[in-house]
Parts: sequence; C-alpha cells; structure tokens
Amino acid sequence: MNPSQSYRTVIQYAGLVGVLIVLVAVFSLMSENFFQAGTFVSIANQIPDLTLVAVGMTLVLVVGGIDLSVGSILAFSSAVLGALVVDWNWSLWASIPFCALAGAACGLFNGCVSVLAKIPSFIVTLGMLEIARGGTKLVTNSQTKYIGSAVEGIGEPIAGLSLSPAFLMAIVAVIVGQFVLTRTVFGRYCIAIGTNEEAVRMSGVNAAPYSIGVFVISGLMCGLAGLTYASRLSTADPNAAMGLELSAIAACVIGGTSLMGGRGNVINSFLGVLIIAVLQTGLAQVGVSDPMKQIITGTVIVVAVLLDAMRSRWGHRRG
Repeated sequence: MNPSQSYRTVIQYAGLVGVLIVLVAVFSLMSENFFQAGTFVSIANQIPDLTLVAVGMTLVLVVGGIDLSVGSILAFSSAVLGALVVDWNWSLWASIPFCALAGAACGLFNGCVSVLAKIPSFIVTLGMLEIARGGTKLVTNSQTKYIGSAVEGIGEPIAGLSLSPAFLMAIVAVIVGQFVLTRTVFGRYCIAIGTNEEAVRMSGVNAAPYSIGVFVISGLMCGLAGLTYASRLSTADPNAAMGLELSAIAACVIGGTSLMGGRGNVINSFLGVLIIAVLQTGLAQVGVSDPMKQIITGTVIVVAVLLDAMRSRWGHRRG
C-alpha cells in the first residue's frame, strides 16, 4: 500500500469513526438511557450475525458481484444445525461443522453457476434466496425448532467480560477477512478482478477460482452467522434473517465498499455495521416508530450509495 492509499484509508477510518461518535453524542442527548455500558454491550452481542455476513459480502462486492441470498443461507444453516441437534441428537460441536458446510455449499453453488455459466450473480443469488428459504422450510417442517441450552452459551456473555463468544468470533472474522483482502495474493487478485477482470485475464491469471472463492467464503460466513443467530434466539427459525441481505449491503456501502467492484475494506464494513446498529438502537430508545426507522435507515443507505456513485465518477475523471 503506497503512502497515498494509506492516507486515504486513514481518512476513511476517521470519517466513519467520526460518524459513530456524532450518532452516539446525538442519541445520548436525546435519551438519558443511551450512553450506558449496558447499551453498548447489548449492541455488541446483537451484531455478530450481521458482522459475519458483511465480511463475506465485502469480498463478493470487491470482485464486482453481489449476494442476495445471505439471509436465506443463514436460515438454512441454522435449520441444519437445529435438525442435527434436536432431531438426530447430535452434539452441538459435531453439528457446527455441518452448519458451516451447509452455508459454504450454497456459496459454492452460487459461485459456480454465476462464474462458469457467466450468469450475473444478481440473478443466481436471487434464485438461491428462494432455494435456501424453501430448503429451510423443508428441514424445519415450517416450524420454529427450539434448540435450547445446547447452543445458548455461544450467544451469552462470558462471565466477567460481558461480551459473548459469538461477538469475539465475529471480531476474529473481521481481522482475518481484512488480512486476506489486504495482505494475500488472493485478496490482491480479488481487487484486480473487480477493477478490470479483462486485464487480469490478459495477464494470464485465471479469474474463475478467485471469483468462485469469494462466494464460498460468503456462504461459509452465512453458515457461521446461522450458528450465532441460533445461539442468540435458542431456535432455528424458518423465517430467520428476512431482509438481512439489505442490511449487509448497506453496511458495506456505508463502509466505502464499491458496488461497482475493485474497492473494499472489511474493517470499514464492520464500522458500517456499528453505524447501522447504533442508529437502530438509538432510534428505538427515543421512541421512533418502526415505519419511521425503516424510512430513516433506507435514507442513510440511499445517501451512502449516492456518495459511492459520486466517488466513482470523480475517480474516473481523475483517472
């Protein structure tokens, strides 16, 4: 990373942290209950699902793709976990790998069909959204499956720390995701593919394994998110994570990841998750109705997309 890129990265971090500080200050003035340790602990323990999904979504967006099936894959993975633990009497630790693999398999399907058949990922993942949701309802028989204490420990705060293992797992995923994107050959090729895929091919690099790989990672993150979601609610819900794809895309775009590909940062996406979580928690505490919260959150997303489009046009003019 050259000095110019390092400078821009620091500016982006500072800008996002500044937005977070402003939001916390505004809601602290509007609600006397907001600026408390309990509020921040509650936010931290509610965001592992969205954080994990946003890590995978960042990589998919970087290569110029999109994954609209993340919410359904999360639900399908948690349903697999619930079926193994409740119906098949497997232990939780024996079931977790299959929960993650269920998500990764869905991601592999998305990647192979999209890349090898050259079908836009928007269409393929829209189909997977329905396939995975239907699979979830088949596995759960369209009934909420109570898993119970077997999985609750992952979502409950660790004694003396107040943070849950699920949150710590999400933080590890953010660190690993940022390392992969910025410090590995895989990450550099992903950015290059999103910037100019034809140039990558002309240089003799086969882009297909990298483009498929990001969808597999996205599916794997959804599988782990299915575990953290189930641990937080103690259930496998056939209607889980409806609309999660929009929140994940919003978090990435707010964090500066381009919908046009070629630019992204996992840590910034995590800051985007925090901004959405603080916004929603603050609006709830000051008594804003659910429809109004949707309008405000949607407005923030539109503004972030507009800023991304303006930044891309400005970059083309400079380039």
